[in-house]
Amino acid sequence: MSSALLAIGRRRTTAERRRDRERDIIRATRELFDERGSIDAQIDDIAKRVGINKALIYRHFAGKEELFALTLVDYLGELDARLQEVDNPRRAPLNRLKALSEVFVDFCLEFPAFTDCAMSLLRRTGEELFGEITEPVMITLGTAMAAALNRIAVVLEAGQRSGAFAKADTAYLANHLYTQTLGSLHMARVGLIVSSGKPGHPVVHHAEVATVRATAITATLATAVGRFAYEVPKKAQRARRPGDKS
Repeated sequence: MSSALLAIGRRRTTAERRRDRERDIIRATRELFDERGSIDAQIDDIAKRVGINKALIYRHFAGKEELFALTLVDYLGELDARLQEVDNPRRAPLNRLKALSEVFVDFCLEFPAFTDCAMSLLRRTGEELFGEITEPVMITLGTAMAAALNRIAVVLEAGQRSGAFAKADTAYLANHLYTQTLGSLHMARVGLIVSSGKPGHPVVHHAEVATVRATAITATLATAVGRFAYEVPKKAQRARRPGDKS
């Protein structure tokens, strides 16, 4: 075998070893996230889990944020697979969207670190993200997000064609529903509801997870239905005659 072919073989083996190491690091990061229920994992913890020096992690990733972004990609891949399992084009759009919303909300409840990770990236501006994450990883993250978001957008389009959903930019609305759900699930994480009590003494209540879940799903459906949600009651009110009993 020529020296040129041997060199190519060595390069390929090195590239494969690098990819395997990166997968090991991402897998260890997710394991720590899932064990702790949050993204409270330090580079030292991750390196120890993999059995490497933490300096090696920075040879594979630009920094902690980039590693977390790729861990989010791992979550998104699993989420999209679950969405695909329940997505049935034969269903009515509202029922189809409900099924997807239930899977998404339950995924957030099962993996609270996914919500933390997603919200952590959403809090950053595009400029900040590009300062912390390399372009190839940003493309990988965007592709993973687009897979799940496009699945929602397709259902929204079907609902708009059938007249079940109000007309809206489906790409924007899919992103809005993604962000809206992540934000609402934070109540399940915090577990607290604040209301007014005596002056200077707010009342803190416990937030039931089942209530947060049901509200998040209902909010998704109501947002998709849009103006129809309040136009129908108005029409019903106009149809009622003066003096009619409730």
